[in-house]
Amino acid sequence: MQDQRDEERTKRALGPVVTRASETLSDLLARPLAPGLYLVATPIGNLGDISLRALSILARADLIAAEDTRHSKKLLSHFGVSGALGAYHEHNAERERPRLLARLRAGQSVALISDAGTPLISDPGYKLVHEALAAGLAVISIPGPSASLAALTSSGLPTDTFLFAGFLPPKSGARSARLQELKAVPATLIFFETGSRLEKSLADMADVLGPREAAIAKELTKLHETVMRGGLDRFAGEISGEALKGEFVVVVAPPAEDAGEVSDETIREQLEQALKLESFRDAVRSVAEMLNVSRARVYELGLKLTCK
Repeated sequence: MQDQRDEERTKRALGPVVTRASETLSDLLARPLAPGLYLVATPIGNLGDISLRALSILARADLIAAEDTRHSKKLLSHFGVSGALGAYHEHNAERERPRLLARLRAGQSVALISDAGTPLISDPGYKLVHEALAAGLAVISIPGPSASLAALTSSGLPTDTFLFAGFLPPKSGARSARLQELKAVPATLIFFETGSRLEKSLADMADVLGPREAAIAKELTKLHETVMRGGLDRFAGEISGEALKGEFVVVVAPPAEDAGEVSDETIREQLEQALKLESFRDAVRSVAEMLNVSRARVYELGLKLTCK
């Protein structure tokens, strides 16, 4: 009896929300869609993350250009969207781009979607947008889900300045060279990585960037979403096995600003004391926080100290 009353109260509370959402979507669907290229963000996992505006664009567009039509059909079918669907990806872009531009010039509306998240973020579409704008055609962004921003905001790392660096090169030499280029960037770094390369990428990050704080996000917005937080040095030695299945976003803290008045000798003295009581990793963290210097600097001095 109590369960039934709770259910009724829940329905009464949610009724206005459902009504208002339905009214908003109906109003959007009733409006004519202006010609142009619409960049529509779609869910990265949880279908509930799609916006009402995104649904209205997909339902009204003359054509939906999808990175993978098989993948996108599941999303469109779930919401009952049955418009024209075509493929636009890196392998057919040179052929399809002129056709899409011709549609736009003819006054049609084209909705561009990727497999997940916001189009153009590590997905095809930049050249299409560039050429559409160069031709004086309308380009409209329909904002929504983004794996990089979801990982950043849940990482616990600074969000005031950040750099999305996409995928690192697959080979270690080129990857380390790219990390060297990014090492001094005064911003939180965001990377995409595949499970098969994550372990080696983390090792290179730890080698080049030092023991910075980091977060590794997996299965964002899905049932088994996880965000692991810790130092790059720890992750480099612990991430393996089952943890390497899926796709990942790696967020790395910016380099710390060293206090200029702190000398190397002072750091070494404090490290010697800390190492009597703590592990190497904990001693590095403690001294860096106490002296307000970067962990990378303390780490490098600590290696020299322990190798004597």
